[in-house]
Amino acid sequence: MPIPIRQIRALYTEKTIRIYQAYNDTIADSALETGTFASPPFKMERMTWIKPSFLWMMYRSGWGEKDSGQKRILAIDISKEGFEWALEHSLLSHQAKNYANKEDWLKIKNATPVRIQWDPERDLYLKPLEHRAIQIGLTNEAVGLYANEWIQSITDITKLTSQIHALVENAQLLEAKSLLPKETEYFLNVKLKDKIEAD
Repeated sequence: MPIPIRQIRALYTEKTIRIYQAYNDTIADSALETGTFASPPFKMERMTWIKPSFLWMMYRSGWGEKDSGQKRILAIDISKEGFEWALEHSLLSHQAKNYANKEDWLKIKNATPVRIQWDPERDLYLKPLEHRAIQIGLTNEAVGLYANEWIQSITDITKLTSQIHALVENAQLLEAKSLLPKETEYFLNVKLKDKIEAD
C-alpha cells in the first residue's frame, strides 16, 4: 500500500515523539549537559527547525558531514502535547499565495509562531521519494516552549548516523536499514490534519 503524500511518520511512545536536529559541538555539548537548549550558546531569537524524519535529517546534514555547524546529530524526545501545540499554532509556508495583500499575509505570519513545510522524503541514498516529510520551524514563543517545556530527553546519535552511512557506502543496505529508527504513522485528529494539509 503506497504511503500517503503528506503523512507524519515518527518514532514515538504514548507520551513523546522523537525529532532530530544537527548542531555544532558547542551547542550539542551544552544541550547534552543541560538536557535542553540554553542561551547562550543556543540562540532563542532564531527560527529552529525540528524534523521527525531521520533520513530527511541525514539529507539536510549530509550524514553530519556537510559542515561543522551540523556535525552533531541529536535525537530529541519532546512531549506529544508540545508537538501538537506546534501543529495547532502553525502556518504552511506555501500559504503566502492565498493572500493577495502582502500586508495581510505578514500580519498572519508574524502572529503565527510555527511554520510547516512538506519536503520530499529521502531514501538511504538520500534521493527524493514521492511522499513527503514534515519540517516544523519554531519561532518566537514556540522556541521558548520547546526549550523550556517540551523537551524530555536529548541523545547524541552522531556515531549511529556514521555507522549507517558507512553501511550505505558499502552497499550493505539491509544492515543499514535494520539500524534505522522505526518510524510509523503519527495519528492526528481531523482538525490538525486539515490545519497542516496532511493526507
